[in-house]
Amino acid sequence: MEHLPQRYRQLFPTVQTHTMLASCSQSALAEPVSRAIKDYHDSLLHMGTNWNEAIEKTESARIEFAKLIGAEPDEIAIVPSVSDALVSAVSSLSAFRKKHVVYTEMDFPAVSHVWQAQSDYNVSVIPSIDGGLPPEQYETHITDETVLTCVPHVHYRDGFVQDIKAVAEISKRKDSLLFVDAYQSAGHIPIDVKEWGVDMLAAGTRKYLLGIPGAAFLYVRKELADALKPKASAWFGRENGLPAEYAKGARRFQTGTPAFISVYAAAAALSLLNHIGVSHIRDHVKTICADACQYASEKGLQPAAAQAGCQPGMVAIRDERASETAMLLRKKKVICAPRDAVIRLAPHFYNTSEELHHAIDEIAAVLAAR
Repeated sequence: MEHLPQRYRQLFPTVQTHTMLASCSQSALAEPVSRAIKDYHDSLLHMGTNWNEAIEKTESARIEFAKLIGAEPDEIAIVPSVSDALVSAVSSLSAFRKKHVVYTEMDFPAVSHVWQAQSDYNVSVIPSIDGGLPPEQYETHITDETVLTCVPHVHYRDGFVQDIKAVAEISKRKDSLLFVDAYQSAGHIPIDVKEWGVDMLAAGTRKYLLGIPGAAFLYVRKELADALKPKASAWFGRENGLPAEYAKGARRFQTGTPAFISVYAAAAALSLLNHIGVSHIRDHVKTICADACQYASEKGLQPAAAQAGCQPGMVAIRDERASETAMLLRKKKVICAPRDAVIRLAPHFYNTSEELHHAIDEIAAVLAAR
């Protein structure tokens, strides 16, 4: 799938001057997304108000994200962030008798912050084993008293990918709802919430979804959504804005006016991703990451534990001074995203194998000089 960079690279001005490999944190900005942001600004500058247009863009973004994950538009809520999505989901669980919740050691730290604030729940953490989460861990830690199982699709630190369908089968058998954090997967790994049996899923726009901060999406299976009454709900989550009646489907999880400028960006970005096709993006990214993992090994670099077989969307390299190394690379216009003692190289469809080789050469040079 090497044709993807050739076809679309010109849409990303930053990659003409920088080696952008930080999609796990912030993707490069595409020209169509930049134009959408400008459209929002110009409509206010020249017309004074753009409410109706902004609502139309909100619905366009909702439709595009639903298409991306195999859902229906009414199963999608637009929220400010994935943290807000989880808070909204948690606020709806009071309808259930069960009070046990599990999340994993591989969840993004914000997930633990949300659960630590929930004094009404008995919260357990599923530990990882050798950098992974085998199914037997879920079999052990999800019980008949578990109301919600919270898992990441992709581990933020080293790219470990979970079999969500297998986790969903276990959680369903134990009558637990499943919440999936897809922030590190949506946009470069195909997602099918219906096929997998997911109850709730959230993803933000600033990483592989090519957007900017301020907008995220929460999927809630329609039959489930209609049965829930989230406390984190306000006028955008009400039928016709009326205070007494929840909106149909996942929209009831919405609160106030969305960050429209971020929604404009999201609509344009999602349209581009759906036009290309996430399966094509996955094939390209997987190919260049596999090649890069082999090249890093030849250079004597040590992969993160879960990288033994190389993950499809990230090359994670051990470095005890990862943040310092990333700063040195930035001076050479190589943009990557360190996390703890790991340097993360996270390419997208606009990246090439040559760029990954260049970044690995620079990392090897920095480490050799110490």
